[in-house]
Amino acid sequence: MRIRLHGTPAETAAALAAIAQVLHIHNVSRPHPDRSPSTWHRIYIDATPREDTRR
Repeated sequence: MRIRLHGTPAETAAALAAIAQVLHIHNVSRPHPDRSPSTWHRIYIDATPREDTRR
């Protein structure tokens, strides 16, 4: 699956760490900044469920 994270760099890093506990992360894109004056950016991740979390 492809997931977009949108927020501050700290928020997206924290969300990525939390998601990595449940999903196997295959790829993380470079940060795509929003237009100024925003401090937010987007990252895209490709992931699949971890085998140990499937039910």
